[in-house]
Amino acid sequence: MPSSTEYVDEHPDVENDAVIGSALRGSLTLFAVLGLPVIAIVLFLKLNQETQQSIETEVTLPEVREIGDATMPSLVMTEVSQQSGIDFTHQSGRYGERLLPETMGSGVAVLDYNNDGNQDLLLVNSCYWPWDERHATPSPCQLLEGDGNFHFNDVSEQTGLDVTLYGMGVAVGDYDNDGDSDVFLSAVGTNRMYRNDNGVFRDVTVETGVGGAEDAWSTSCGFFDYNNDGLLDLFVCNYVSWSKENDLSQDFTLDGETRAYGPPRAFAGSFSYLYKNRGDGSFEDVSASAGIQMRNDDTNVPLGKAMGLAPVDVNRDGWMDILVANDTVRNFLFENNKDGTFSEIGRLSGIAFDRSTGNARGAMGIDTAAFRDDGTLAIGIGNFANEASALYMARPERSQFIDAAMYTGFGPPTRKGLTFGLFFFDVDLDGRLDVLGANGHLEEEIAKTQATQRYEQSPQLFWNAGREAKTELVLVEESNVGEAFYQPIVGRGAAFADFDSDGDEDVVIATSHSRPAVFRNDQQTQHHFLRVKLEGTQCNRDAIGAIAELSLENRTLTRTVMPTRSYLSQCEKTLTFGLGASPAVDSIVVTWPGGVSERFDVNAIDQTITLIQGTGTDATADDVEP
Repeated sequence: MPSSTEYVDEHPDVENDAVIGSALRGSLTLFAVLGLPVIAIVLFLKLNQETQQSIETEVTLPEVREIGDATMPSLVMTEVSQQSGIDFTHQSGRYGERLLPETMGSGVAVLDYNNDGNQDLLLVNSCYWPWDERHATPSPCQLLEGDGNFHFNDVSEQTGLDVTLYGMGVAVGDYDNDGDSDVFLSAVGTNRMYRNDNGVFRDVTVETGVGGAEDAWSTSCGFFDYNNDGLLDLFVCNYVSWSKENDLSQDFTLDGETRAYGPPRAFAGSFSYLYKNRGDGSFEDVSASAGIQMRNDDTNVPLGKAMGLAPVDVNRDGWMDILVANDTVRNFLFENNKDGTFSEIGRLSGIAFDRSTGNARGAMGIDTAAFRDDGTLAIGIGNFANEASALYMARPERSQFIDAAMYTGFGPPTRKGLTFGLFFFDVDLDGRLDVLGANGHLEEEIAKTQATQRYEQSPQLFWNAGREAKTELVLVEESNVGEAFYQPIVGRGAAFADFDSDGDEDVVIATSHSRPAVFRNDQQTQHHFLRVKLEGTQCNRDAIGAIAELSLENRTLTRTVMPTRSYLSQCEKTLTFGLGASPAVDSIVVTWPGGVSERFDVNAIDQTITLIQGTGTDATADDVEP
């Protein structure tokens, strides 16, 4: 293992200002000595122009891998947005000047806002730009109440969530431990916090102190308890330092003629926010003191360009760590020091860069899961076109991750898509976690310059055939999943939940400047399941961060309560255990935030059960996976 200094040298940050500056000064000096200052200036301007035009490289299509001997079940996903009563179109505010934020929204959240046991939907909207005098129509976010049978009713106005802002992402959590779900909205500009008071949401941004800077651009966000005090804290990713003036001052183009959306490399980085819950209805910004403000090693400028967020207990020590997916700069892994501070170990752990090239990738969405029965932790990250999505894996007792995307079969097919939303879920209830990616390009005219690329792109579903199969993760073909699933969309945020109470997990994909795609899971395996709701009494009431382990014959299935997944989005908190053909389950061991474990007996399957902290029996050391 190289030292941290050696690792920096071997894998430099993409934007190493010091190196670039040194090279430029050297070139100018040489030209001056040769007496060619005019030529030097011309060459510099020419190189700068070519850089602005070359926003991305041509995509190389992957080879098709052999599926092997595994038999894939029918995994039909039926598009049901129209018949479900969903009438929503995302408004990006685009009006011709091609401003970067227009390409990045939007997110979606699953929540039970009124505690009726049915999953509801919150669709985040952006809006027209305030300086666009041609359009002044509000474009509010939309809260949809679910009836448990895949039908939704718009309750935005009566609940107070019909708000208009240049929204990006959403976080859901009971930050005041009063039994209902509160909502945080990230945005270009001031963020918003809404407290849920018996099903009606009130704007408490000022009193909670989580609005952030007026000129910030916030993206993914999530609630979790980083200091184990029983109160949900809040992490908010910030993307690049952006302004209209800075964007328009640069001449971005794909074809040398028409204006294009700018690349993230053209904008400076920023610091994300970590807010500590004080317990009195307000939060304290502890970003600096907690150690999550990362700077470039050489220039000392803010480094992060954060897009995706995944809170996870990487080393199973009972304290939540933080994973941040960054766009074109290295990814971060903040290890919890258990004293209110974090140490950034992304480079040491192996998740900072593309391990095959040493370069940072254009990372978007992110999710984590106990992927295999041996406790292997997987980190999935969706990346830019022509960059394979990542699938970092490590055993809990090891600190070093490897990227298993290629040898599992996951990586090659993802190179042809630009993946934003990404999550693990068990689509066929066989106990093995599958992977879904939501794809869509940034440029409407990309096909004119890249024959292999399209603006609208099909989602991708990877079926987990098992570790012993020739290909562990198999791309599901259209003939298996259904024609509707492969209709091209401009996918962004993505979430899963059981909207029709049949035990399997359905899918919602938010889009940019279009309608969401909503899929009912119509798999017909007849596999058994167990759905588990956890409620904390000593820890946070949502039990966010709790880990449940279910022993199934010779397997141990592990699921974590963590709604913050994918990109800009929130999934359901209820845990789904696919049991395959197993007819019964004896018990479940729950490790609550802070490390205390309890065993709960299970008397029946194919149902949803609620487990309350303090009502089980003490679990022995042998009951809990290391």
